[in-house]
Amino acid sequence: MTQAHVRRLLHSTLACALSAAITTSPAPARATPQLAVNEIASQTAYRQAQWLARAAADGKLARLTDDELVALFRSLDPATLPRYLRDGLVRYASCEFTILRRERIGGKWPKRPDHMLVRVTREPLRIYARWLPDGAHAGQEVIYDESKRPDELYGHLGGVLGVVPMWTSLNGPLARAQSNHSIRELGIDAVTQRFIGEGRKFADAGITQPSDIAVSTVNGVRVVALTYVAPAGQPDFYAKREVIDLDLEAPLIRAVESFDNDGTVFESVVFEHIEPKSFDGLTFDPRNPDYRF
Repeated sequence: MTQAHVRRLLHSTLACALSAAITTSPAPARATPQLAVNEIASQTAYRQAQWLARAAADGKLARLTDDELVALFRSLDPATLPRYLRDGLVRYASCEFTILRRERIGGKWPKRPDHMLVRVTREPLRIYARWLPDGAHAGQEVIYDESKRPDELYGHLGGVLGVVPMWTSLNGPLARAQSNHSIRELGIDAVTQRFIGEGRKFADAGITQPSDIAVSTVNGVRVVALTYVAPAGQPDFYAKREVIDLDLEAPLIRAVESFDNDGTVFESVVFEHIEPKSFDGLTFDPRNPDYRF
């Protein structure tokens, strides 16, 4: 074998060994969740809220592991979530959604939730709601327009009203027969504002963090579940214990479950298929041919 052959053989052997080493070398270790969390935790509430909004929009939040999500939300400034959710409402000032809702009325928990299609726009507040066929009170419809009759709603509510549409007091017994809330509270905005208001009361009581943070699934949607336990319970707080489920792809509360002082659930709300949408004049007009008034 000539010297040239020896050199070529050595060069080939070295190249193969180097290639094998590169191929089998372990990939660089992924940055630990704690490093990323520490970086975010050092920012102001304003910056944290901005980061959350970007991470939700580009899918980064949804791609985090359960442990990463729990560590992240534990690290947030107490003022971050109220700012994040309040800012997020701007996009949903006019929107359509479906909602699954149960309330304990007169001590009774309904066997089936109301399943409703809701259209809402603000300034002025206008609401259209229809009870869907697969839920309780199917076929009912109501319309509320703050700019026209701020103290009344129009609809056929069932029961003694049957299917005959009529105007009724916004806070009268007929309007409240199936809910402890005014129709003005039917929507993402009202639930979010209540969460923010309750947060202020928790802060006044010296509680600035949820008692538990977990990752769960609500109606097939992965969420971060924040549990808050009120020190005094009702009536000082809306609920003794509440579980707030946050969407991972938008600055939204996806679901809320509320418990009384005895630990019994008295309200459950799940938002589905939330979509920002513009509406024309007929949307909140009983004369809309698509409605059954």
